[in-house]
Amino acid sequence: MARALSPWLACLLTACAPLPQRAGIPTRWQPSPNFDQRRPGFVVIHYTGDDSAASALRTLTSPQSQVSAHYFIDRGGSILQLVDERARAWHAGESRWGRTPDLNSASIGIELDNNGRQPYPQVQIDSLLGLLSDLRRRYPLSAANFLGHSDVAPNRKSDPGPLFPWRALAAGGFGLWCDPPFVPSPPGFDPMLGLRAIGYDTRRPEAAIAAFRMHHTPETPSDEPIERDSALIHCLAEKSLEQ
Repeated sequence: MARALSPWLACLLTACAPLPQRAGIPTRWQPSPNFDQRRPGFVVIHYTGDDSAASALRTLTSPQSQVSAHYFIDRGGSILQLVDERARAWHAGESRWGRTPDLNSASIGIELDNNGRQPYPQVQIDSLLGLLSDLRRRYPLSAANFLGHSDVAPNRKSDPGPLFPWRALAAGGFGLWCDPPFVPSPPGFDPMLGLRAIGYDTRRPEAAIAAFRMHHTPETPSDEPIERDSALIHCLAEKSLEQ
């Protein structure tokens, strides 16, 4: 007589669904059909900071590193998915954008194979644009919510760096951009409040200003007063309110 399979083995062989996360105290389980999956509202773009894709992937897949991303794009344009989009990848760390803390819980993270000192190959950017287009078709992503790691963590991070082509992304609807000549900001306009309206965490003003300039005006000397950028900040703040 054939012996019956154990419930565990039967589940394994039939690829049954994972058990639900339950409370730590006794409860009864009565499932409801009224729910759906996590729907990210942001995309955060990074560079790996490594000199090779192999080195970056070792970090992104090592249990010891506790770092990951949903997608990795190498210099040749190949896209590798590392984490299910429905899951919370560990890519942004301590972060904030506007009223949203903890961008890991609200975003898709994309790592680009780049050490931070080299231009991004066009084939890599083309693959990124294709991936961003696909994400935008499937999720409620406004143009204002395509960001860099330095935007959401200005106190700690500088990626994707001053060589990243934000203007080209914005032309495709991924990120905000204003080109000169800018309309002068109105009298009394406070550029720091403008940065906050865009989304920057301004609790450390110098870090917020540096992150903003790395994204929008990387050629601006770091010691220039923020008033120099008032018209640009006002333009971007108005665009962010239109989203």
